[in-house]
This record gives sequence, structure tokens and C-alpha cells, in this order.
Amino acid sequence: MAMDAAEIERLIREALPDAQVEIRDLAGDGDHYAATVISESFRGKTRVQQHQIVYAALKGRMGGELHALALQTNAPA
Repeated sequence: MAMDAAEIERLIREALPDAQVEIRDLAGDGDHYAATVISESFRGKTRVQQHQIVYAALKGRMGGELHALALQTNAPA
């Protein structure tokens, strides 16, 4: 069962309301996405911590409904 880009974006925005989120479907199959997420919540956190916040927002769907997500995260400039 694939996950659509709008659902990924909704889950991320639900957890990080201030986030700028861009989702790209890399393969056209609904399983391989790239996401750019910019949020003040990431300030002062390591890249690993930032990614953990995004994975937590996806509520366990990584590795199941969502096969692959290439992440770029950052705090606003």
C-alpha cells in the first residue's frame, strides 16, 4: 500500500505547524519520495535529531506504507 505526497505533507505539518514542506515523488510509484522540511523546531538540533522528528511525525509509516524518504532538513536562515 503506497502513501501519497499530500498525506506525508499533512502528517509533517500536523507535527510541525510552522514547517515549510516540499515533497517530491522520485519514482512515480508512491513509495519513493524526497522531502525538504524547514522548521524552527530544528534549530540547535543535529541532523539526526531533525530526521528523527520527521520520522516521528510519520507515525510509524516509514518502512511500511512509505518505503523510502530522502530527507533534507534545516532551521530557517
